[in-house]
Amino acid sequence: MKKSFTRLAALSAAALVSTATMAQAIKVAQIVELSGGGTTAGTMYRNGVKLALAEINAAGGIMGRQVAISEMDTQSQPAIAKAMTMKAIDEGVTAIFGPVFSGSILVSQADSQKAGIPNFTGGEASNVTAQGNPFIFRSSFNQSMGMPKVANYLANDLKAKSVAVIFINNDFGKGGRDAILKELGARGVKVAADISTDPGQIDFSSAVLRAKQANADALFAYLNEEESARLLRELRKQGYDKPLVGETTLMGAKVIELAGAAANGVRGHVGLTVDAPTASIREFAGKFEKEYKSKSDHNGLKGYFSAYMLKAAIEKAKSTEGKAIAAAMKNSCFTAKQHPGLLLDVCYDDKGDIDRESFLVEVKSGKQEVVATLPMLNKR
Repeated sequence: MKKSFTRLAALSAAALVSTATMAQAIKVAQIVELSGGGTTAGTMYRNGVKLALAEINAAGGIMGRQVAISEMDTQSQPAIAKAMTMKAIDEGVTAIFGPVFSGSILVSQADSQKAGIPNFTGGEASNVTAQGNPFIFRSSFNQSMGMPKVANYLANDLKAKSVAVIFINNDFGKGGRDAILKELGARGVKVAADISTDPGQIDFSSAVLRAKQANADALFAYLNEEESARLLRELRKQGYDKPLVGETTLMGAKVIELAGAAANGVRGHVGLTVDAPTASIREFAGKFEKEYKSKSDHNGLKGYFSAYMLKAAIEKAKSTEGKAIAAAMKNSCFTAKQHPGLLLDVCYDDKGDIDRESFLVEVKSGKQEVVATLPMLNKR
């Protein structure tokens, strides 16, 4: 009886230690697209965050505290993203990772802002950081920073005098379309066709026919991953033979997998790629593939970076209070030498927009091949 009592007391003491440890944990939430049209992007981002936080916890956590994470599925619907953000706020989280889709973060960020919670997003639409929200931070380029690099490539490298543009008609696609049209116009490049497509669209035969009829020197495409793969297959089917240029979502790992040989020859600008000639990124790629049995795309890299960025900001602020974390990031730069998990040197401006090196790539034999490394736009 005494032995049983002693064992029970020991178990109770262990439970109290565990409870105390969790009470001291830094709570964060992932609010990402784990089903619906954004499944590919959201799952990759989620896995990148999970990998980073596992490493951070194994190394002793952040300022000696473990990080406890909860995951919530937006189902790729803005209204659900908003509801999940409210749930995370009620749980008392220190930070939120996601959503990835611009349409969802545009709807949900007002709530995390009101609660004073730093919110990391993979959304690229220009208006995400135009709302005056001091708690929003990108893990990817603002379209207004990425598109000048694409336009320079079209005008200066390809010598294109005219370009056909195909975009997806959502916040992400419309923002990219507006940004590239502005940049092409500034360089004297004519837009020969301006072609809108729908989220979830299956048949791209009409869009491709219009692009062929425009007879432009090149085609710029800006769609989500699944739609990009369908477009590339249709372009190959119809024998389109002009240069195909895009941003990250036209040549991501999942697009290459889905499009197969139709992705070969695609060129463009990517903010992050596991095929970058950077030792830290290559090391991440190996760890991600070992853990998840799949090759990471840019979203996996963005998630991994976001978790380590939170760690760097908390350590700089010496606080887990939202205002202190945000202040530590705004108008600040962080080096990969001091914070290896960031993978590359990075700077944030006063709006939460990011700047770092990026890459020009071409898809060859089913793999991104980096043809140039582009410097920060505003190196400090």
